Amino acid sequence: MGISQRYERVVRQAQAESRIPAVSVALHRADRPLWTCTVGTTGNDAPLSSRTAFRIGSVTKTFTAVLVMQCRDDGLLDLDDPISAHLDVPAHGELTVRRLLSHTSGVQREPYGDIWDTLHTPDVTELLADLARAERVLPPARRFHYSNLGVALAGQVVARLRGGAWAEVLADRILRPLGLADTSLAPPPDAATGFLVDAYSDHARPEPNTDLGAVGPAAQLWSTAADMARWAAFLADPAAVDPDGAVLRPATLDEMRWPATTTDEALWSAGFGLGLILVPQTGPTGVRSAGGERISHVGHDGAMPGFLASVYGRRGGTAGPPALGCAVLGSSGTGTAVNDLSHQLLAASAEDDPAEIMPWVPGEPAPPPYRGMLGRWWGEGFEYVFHWRDGTLRARAADDPAGKPPAVFEPLPDRPDVLRTVSGREVGELLRLTRDDRGDVVVLHWATYRFTRQQETFDRFNFRQV
Repeated sequence: MGISQRYERVVRQAQAESRIPAVSVALHRADRPLWTCTVGTTGNDAPLSSRTAFRIGSVTKTFTAVLVMQCRDDGLLDLDDPISAHLDVPAHGELTVRRLLSHTSGVQREPYGDIWDTLHTPDVTELLADLARAERVLPPARRFHYSNLGVALAGQVVARLRGGAWAEVLADRILRPLGLADTSLAPPPDAATGFLVDAYSDHARPEPNTDLGAVGPAAQLWSTAADMARWAAFLADPAAVDPDGAVLRPATLDEMRWPATTTDEALWSAGFGLGLILVPQTGPTGVRSAGGERISHVGHDGAMPGFLASVYGRRGGTAGPPALGCAVLGSSGTGTAVNDLSHQLLAASAEDDPAEIMPWVPGEPAPPPYRGMLGRWWGEGFEYVFHWRDGTLRARAADDPAGKPPAVFEPLPDRPDVLRTVSGREVGELLRLTRDDRGDVVVLHWATYRFTRQQETFDRFNFRQV
């Protein structure tokens, strides 16, 4: 049985066991053609195909988060700004943009009122006015507390700063640049119907399609599995999907993927960054890595009446294919196999069909100021190796596993002997090189800790500052 046939069998088994009327799946990777699979029927007269649209619910939040980060990168806001700096609100104006994106603001989950009873959702004026009636259920930064209201407010901040409706900004700044032509606010005529499948029979009842109004930035969108697999690949590997950085700089996505909080204090099985769910992957031994490598899935799940969605990209692993993303969309609000299937397929794609091993080719030598300092150094009693790769100075502990990223340094302007750590261990800290009278590097100071060519106690070395 070929790999594609194995994938299809996994999808068919999930659809049958979880009793989902329609499932659409896509697997995106830069080194293979797009793989898609559909099982079931739309529930209406339209045939089910890879172009069939499903509601993606809270996956919408990842788009809103990227729009916010675009505003930050363009200097329109600071993540620690209170929302009152950008919105005229009657209460909770001290909530910061960062807390809204990471679900640590403490504001209540939904807008004021029983919107899931009435299916009445507020417009922008009503949403902001009713903030005076919304509760702060936890102190800010106390813990993770999921809030559609919080992300809706973040979306309105974007709209106000960009001078247009959230949907217009989304289309202009993300959907068109990334070619996500099948992603929209409203369902197209041939969209799948969402169902509630009866627990004790095979009867499936259609659910209503609800326009979320001003809460749209939290859960409004419809899309196809192909579009969402590409989006997942972008979230995990933006340099491969958007090499020119037209939508967002890779460094900003790195920031979004950094864990801001864990979602469960007992399990620590998932975290939350800035608008992104972070799911560490476990290997056969149960440790949170496979083969000693650090691997995570980044993205979001979505739920709306009649629909579930799971959209994730895979990061890490020496055999990980570039731009690997998966989307699983289902037309049942209780078909929970959707949530696991994306992670199963990402792991299978990386492990059963690994990326090609590219041949090593010789590169340029290190620049003369750094050639003599390459090799082994000791700090705090531990051994580190400094090396030159891909035009940058790098360092890693001698016993680091292969999959752990190295520290990467960049020299300060006009100060080649003082470098900034731009990623990896001690990111942000300075590395200073001290030279003797001949110009040879004799000691390093990294984050102020001394590094020498041999193991030394803390009192064994006299040095001069540079």
